[in-house]
Amino acid sequence: MDSEVLKSLGVEGMSAAAHALTRPAEEYGNDENLELQWAIKAYHHAETYFNLVSSVDNRGLKLTQQDDEIYQSFKQSFPNFRVDIVDPEELKSEASKSKWRTFCNKFEGAVEDFNFGTLLRLDCREDYSEKNSIFVTRIQFFAVEITRNREGLNLGLWTKKQEKRKDDATAAKPQTSS
Repeated sequence: MDSEVLKSLGVEGMSAAAHALTRPAEEYGNDENLELQWAIKAYHHAETYFNLVSSVDNRGLKLTQQDDEIYQSFKQSFPNFRVDIVDPEELKSEASKSKWRTFCNKFEGAVEDFNFGTLLRLDCREDYSEKNSIFVTRIQFFAVEITRNREGLNLGLWTKKQEKRKDDATAAKPQTSS
């Protein structure tokens, strides 16, 4: 916490905050402003990632310092997981949640914000949209996207953008008449 914020709370404020943290979570409702801030942050992360992955040859793109470990652990834990078109049930079903929890917790302390909410594209050939996105933890996002990049599944996004640039450049050239 920021030291200025702590100073402004004072002893009574910090004591009240500490007491509030001991109360059961069920006593607190969801703060719509906080949820909106998380959604905005997740959207910006998705937008930044998509711009990156569609702008470079992404087969060698490194997303974290632990890419190798994440990739190997993911392939070992989920050998039959389809990353080209993700089935939401493979992420959210009761049977999957336990397996994912074990996988995700391996990276606690190793990957910053490993359990932060992030948007994942279901179909790797498409952009983010309401229909093509699902909310996952950051480590799930890394596992799927590192695999997609290494296996060349995101390469189509880059090549599509390269073709569009060529088409735009051709269309922008002045036509000479003979």
